[in-house]
Amino acid sequence: MAASPEQFRGQARLPRCASPLSYDLRLRPDLAACAFSGSAAVAVAVSAPTRFLVLNAAELAVDGSSDLVPSEVVQFEEDEIVVIGFGQDLPIGEGVLKMDFTGTLNDQMRGFYRSKYEYKGESRNMAVTQFEAADARRCFPCWDEPAFKAKFKLTLEVPSELVALSNMPVIKETVHGPLKTVYYEESPLMSTYLVAIVVGLFDYIEGSTLEGTKVRVYTQVGKSNQGKFALDVAVKSLDLFKDYFATPYPLPKLDMVAIPDFAAGAMENYGLVTYRETALLYDELLSSASNKQQVAITVAHELAHQWFGNLVTMEWWTHLWLNEGFASWVSYLAVEALFPEWNNWTQFLDETTSGLRLDALAESHPIEVDINHASEIDAIFDSISYDKGASVIRMLQSYLGAERFQKALASYIKKYAYSNAKTEDLWAVLEEESGEPVKDLMTTWTKQQGYPVIYAKLDGHDLHLEQAQFLSDGSSGPGLWIVPITSCCGSYDAQKKFLLKGKTDKVHIDLTASQNAGGEKGENCWIKLNVDQTGFYRVKYDDELAAGLEKAIKANKLSLMDKIGIVEDSYSLSVARKQTLTSLLRLLNAYRNESDYTVLSHVCLGIDKISVDAAPELSRDIKQLLINLLLSAAKTLGWDPKEGESHLDVMLRSLLLIALVKLGHDETINEGVRRFHIFIKDRKTNILPPDTRKASYLAVMRTVTTSSRAGYDALLKIYRETAEAQEKSRILGSLSSCLDKDIVLEALNFMLTDEVRNQDAFYVLGGISLEGREVAWAWLKENWDHVLKTWPSSSLISDFVKSTVSRFTTEEKAAEVSEFFAGKTKPSFERALKQSLERVRISARWIESIRSEPNLAQTVNELLQHDM
Repeated sequence: MAASPEQFRGQARLPRCASPLSYDLRLRPDLAACAFSGSAAVAVAVSAPTRFLVLNAAELAVDGSSDLVPSEVVQFEEDEIVVIGFGQDLPIGEGVLKMDFTGTLNDQMRGFYRSKYEYKGESRNMAVTQFEAADARRCFPCWDEPAFKAKFKLTLEVPSELVALSNMPVIKETVHGPLKTVYYEESPLMSTYLVAIVVGLFDYIEGSTLEGTKVRVYTQVGKSNQGKFALDVAVKSLDLFKDYFATPYPLPKLDMVAIPDFAAGAMENYGLVTYRETALLYDELLSSASNKQQVAITVAHELAHQWFGNLVTMEWWTHLWLNEGFASWVSYLAVEALFPEWNNWTQFLDETTSGLRLDALAESHPIEVDINHASEIDAIFDSISYDKGASVIRMLQSYLGAERFQKALASYIKKYAYSNAKTEDLWAVLEEESGEPVKDLMTTWTKQQGYPVIYAKLDGHDLHLEQAQFLSDGSSGPGLWIVPITSCCGSYDAQKKFLLKGKTDKVHIDLTASQNAGGEKGENCWIKLNVDQTGFYRVKYDDELAAGLEKAIKANKLSLMDKIGIVEDSYSLSVARKQTLTSLLRLLNAYRNESDYTVLSHVCLGIDKISVDAAPELSRDIKQLLINLLLSAAKTLGWDPKEGESHLDVMLRSLLLIALVKLGHDETINEGVRRFHIFIKDRKTNILPPDTRKASYLAVMRTVTTSSRAGYDALLKIYRETAEAQEKSRILGSLSSCLDKDIVLEALNFMLTDEVRNQDAFYVLGGISLEGREVAWAWLKENWDHVLKTWPSSSLISDFVKSTVSRFTTEEKAAEVSEFFAGKTKPSFERALKQSLERVRISARWIESIRSEPNLAQTVNELLQHDM
């Protein structure tokens, strides 16, 4: 028999000999002292002989007692566990463990924390929880793993004037002078990471689903009208998901709350979803069209989790993608149904693109990752779990067909409701319902990292296909996939589908349909693989096929998704040195008459940035080529909104003006500055609506220097005067875009002041100009200890590393960065650092390759002449 608590150290997971059935929790937050105390009575089932109860606790002082008196209570802080030892083995069966504990309401946006807000001109604290992934243990001692589902009954003691919310509805409140005690209904079985508490001053608005479920949006006092749009999306999404999953919403109510300090975008706590303000609030006069879209997608994503994640929960964090990939995919399904005019599935390719870009790194990871310590979990909340996860689900749905797929999902939800599932459980249900080899097919996509590039070569009537793992560094990995290949030839009417199971295969293609009467190859003679980009792979066409597709783009024969796929694949193949930048520029020229938002958002690639380092003498001309590509669409739209124009045109205006400013187009910059001057004299003017403000702010920052800084000061004044989070984020993202290094430094130092919430640092980091990269790196080195202390969470600290390191393009810089971080690396940002260094080295090789392209200057010149 184990004699000592020491044996439980260094384990990935808690022992299984005892598990919680229900928690009775009482919490008393003290908002003035920034502390809390609490007590827990946990019904525990002991299923195997043990004299220890081992559970999670971090940054808490814990006292334990139970029906039997414990002989010792030992906490191991680095393992985040508390071991409660007894003199003899605990009896098999149920008992009650009682604990008292105290902790700090921290300012790190995790566990039980405080968030600042203004009320009647004074600053106050609210108390908020954020437990995913492994931070419930910072609020109360618990079995803090998703598979230990239990029922939760909460009681809160709070100041009587405050609103106190939790997952379940309030049963009763009793007031004792300045304090009140609030009792909540017991929850159904759920995981600890979904427990939630919010205590503060709020207004709310309310709606109701067709089934009669009450839905509320809580906002800061005076902002409740900004919750209307999210409320409408929420009510309709709940109705839609109830039908899609063929299962009613599992709880009696749903609350959504805007929190001023919030590390992620939002969190799907069961029945009490928390959001950062920019992800929940929408104001007709102050928000942009892209803000509106972001709110809709985020709300739909979090509400999808109420089924996929909360009702059925992943068994362990290895299967995180089951939560996030599915919620991402299904949020697009919901928003497409609610707002068909947004062309949402085409915009979904933004997700696929970011998944493909990250997964082309050697330092990527499989969708399913082994997790051996709580500190590793945060790092996998990334583009692989979300975007690749969602994209392979779209690929599978498109292979199986929408109806079969939906029926199988409904069966899966019913089968695993109120319990936990692994990836294999989902494949088994899908296989059973569809009769297709789902497990074999999908295992190749979730258990190994990366994805293939398919080389396509036409030989007579045979299309030869060969797969190889695609890596941005130009090498080829060992991976092999079962690839759902789709193709069409000359038209979308007859599509072929098959599974590529080996390294190579060939397909017979009937070319007669795509030839003109004289048997010559006309503009309909094109072959497109991966129709509408439903597959998670890239395609490299031989020269003949590529030329056919270029003609088809010019003749406007291809779908929006296929136009996006071709340009994205071509850009990535160029980065990997599998084709030249010269050929990429020729291809881009075929998009000159494009006027669709979804396509043009993918055409504004990073070519201008790489050209500054690779070919400084051509950089200006390459920027001019890109300006020419966007200018006619920009001129058509202009700066001013037009009566009755579409949502996508509003998005496009903003996209084009920002791109033109960043490319240094003088006319656009001057107009942006002109409008800004009118705007600062009269904020009520309609000369600068929210959709064009970012372009104008960036234009202003391009004209600012240390000796002429009025524009910077004017933006700071707006920042200080506005109460709107979306407006603040627009300004923060512009300040660091200045071409003057000293101003960039000033913006970075401003980010460290208490005028900028820690959650908003990434806006400043994301805006850093190419001219500011050296000063930003020097600044990070100097402030590293402070940064690490202030932003301990993985996603936030990773932003600092990625934003400053990834912009470099030389081997020397990569070596310097590696040297600085030697001995400083922590699990929270290790993956981000390795990926950033890999990106720097990929850029360095790409630059070398661009410098040796013989026809680049000549091609740029020809294309410019052509534009005149």
